[in-house]
Amino acid sequence: MKPSGLLPLLAVILMAAVPAACGQEPPPPPNPDLSSDLRDSVTVEGVLGHAKRFQAIADEHGGNRAAGTLGYDASAEYVAGELRRAGYEVEVQSFELPGYAVIREADLDIAGTPVAATDFALMERSADGEVAAGLEPVDARGATSGCDAKDFGEFSDGNVALLRRGTCTFRTKAENAQRAGASAVLIFNAGEAGGEVLRGSLGGPGIGIPGIGIPVIGTGGSFGERLLAREEMPRVRVFAAEGGDTSTTNVIAQTPGGDAENTVMVGAHLDSVPEGPGINDNGSGSATVLEMAIQLAELDAEPRNRVRFAFWGAEEVGLVGSRHYVEGLGEEEIEDISAYLNFDMTGSQNFVSSVYEGPDEVEEVFDSYFENKGIQVETNSALDGRSDHGPFQGEGVPTGGLFSGAGGTKTERQEEGFGGEAGVPFDACYHRACDDIDNLSEESLDTLSDAAAHATAVLAERGDP
Repeated sequence: MKPSGLLPLLAVILMAAVPAACGQEPPPPPNPDLSSDLRDSVTVEGVLGHAKRFQAIADEHGGNRAAGTLGYDASAEYVAGELRRAGYEVEVQSFELPGYAVIREADLDIAGTPVAATDFALMERSADGEVAAGLEPVDARGATSGCDAKDFGEFSDGNVALLRRGTCTFRTKAENAQRAGASAVLIFNAGEAGGEVLRGSLGGPGIGIPGIGIPVIGTGGSFGERLLAREEMPRVRVFAAEGGDTSTTNVIAQTPGGDAENTVMVGAHLDSVPEGPGINDNGSGSATVLEMAIQLAELDAEPRNRVRFAFWGAEEVGLVGSRHYVEGLGEEEIEDISAYLNFDMTGSQNFVSSVYEGPDEVEEVFDSYFENKGIQVETNSALDGRSDHGPFQGEGVPTGGLFSGAGGTKTERQEEGFGGEAGVPFDACYHRACDDIDNLSEESLDTLSDAAAHATAVLAERGDP
């Protein structure tokens, strides 16, 4: 409609001048139906479809999708391809991952007999090198094996320490062995997972934590028990894989419009641990975020605020991908992020519906949704900075997210509120080979994907904070 009269025309010019000065179009009016539209579009079948593709990728690439591997690269290519098909411009952001390329595989001999590669695994952050020495058990019948420096009081300098898993961290055992003069360490599995080859990391919370200075190998429980049953300890030869530097990626896409100075970021880590395909941790969160991005584009929605979707690499080795991204942002770019939502494990079998403890303006969006739907929810304060929201949190960005539980044990109170079974882990396959497509709860995926879609839509339509 053409305006008539000088004053109405002047008002239109003045109103248009503000966004024009900022070099952007005025944001569209809020869409009160976006939450329900997006929740209706994001189905558990759609989320499961992506999770099944992640499983197929793991099956095709040695059973995992860990950072720095072809399995991860294929996962990133799949996500980027799906986003492009939905109409997004995709940024594939590369970053360095020192020490994670394998130039020569590890090998292990016991009394001159090679051990099958499927029966042992080099621990992450182990040292390179080759050792040939006698094997010496260190309190290897008990769970505290190697946890105290006193355990090594009579240890023979230069021998390879044989230790049992339990009580303390692998790093503590390896450090005590190294200080006692061990040339290498073999740690065998124990407990419910004792039949599996022990795989783990000697690193700390960040990739910059120094590794151990001697080779450290994990084996299965029965393998360790057979060694202990020998009348005489054998001589062993250990070659720790020769490592080099590699790189990996983040995958990022955003809506073409919306207020760029009020950007809502939604993210999930895409990598698994080396032990398995990582379909709950964190194929479930990645599949949820990917399906939200696709359906938001399918709706042809024009949210008031820009929405940026991120799929992080190398979370499992210290939040490396999300740290790289945040460290590369300028001060104004950080200020333009109004909120960051993180989805790390949304399909645990023995699940709880858990909301990250955070700023009221984000946490309340989740809490009010669950309350209005009559769904039990709990606030989780134990996740502070432990997933990819941590780097954003450290820069003062309001953060939030959802979590269905990891390796911890469900309490009786949680059983009353959420069902399932008390005294059993939320995810019994957490960081294990059995974290596969059969390790997902469709009920949890359905509940949390709806809540994720709601929060994303509400924040995407919210005005200036």
